Amino acid sequence: MPQIEQLSEVLSSQVFWLLVFFGLTFLVVGLGMVPKVMGTVDLRDRQIADDLAAAQAARDAADSEEEAWRKRENENRAAAQAVIAEAKAKAAKASETKLAKAQAKLDKQLAEAEAGIDAARASAMAEIEGVAADAARDIVARIAGTEVESAAAEAAVKEVMAHG
Repeated sequence: MPQIEQLSEVLSSQVFWLLVFFGLTFLVVGLGMVPKVMGTVDLRDRQIADDLAAAQAARDAADSEEEAWRKRENENRAAAQAVIAEAKAKAAKASETKLAKAQAKLDKQLAEAEAGIDAARASAMAEIEGVAADAARDIVARIAGTEVESAAAEAAVKEVMAHG
């Protein structure tokens, strides 16, 4: 077969050109394109690392800001609670003062009312004694048919009321 006989003559030439083509391809790709691709990959890796570092720094800054804010918020809350407690204490003291004044006024009115009641009681007792003395004189006059002096009837009524 002529194709097979020809193969031995062309084979060395084809292998030579194959090695030349792959060598040139290796030089172009290996020395020209690969370093550019690797440079791009390295640049991308550095950019990602820088972005991660910046994100972590931002997170740390945000955490410290949040902690400072919480501290200020707690201080403000404590100050507000102190103001509220002070206001409550002032209000309680003012209420206590008003209640004391009102109680004193009520005590005075009660004392005046008790004095009025005592005076009315004394007056009523005096009237009752007078009416009782008159009734005793009338009863003695009707039953016994004798007249009793007013002073004696009043003395007898006073004595009975003192015991009773």
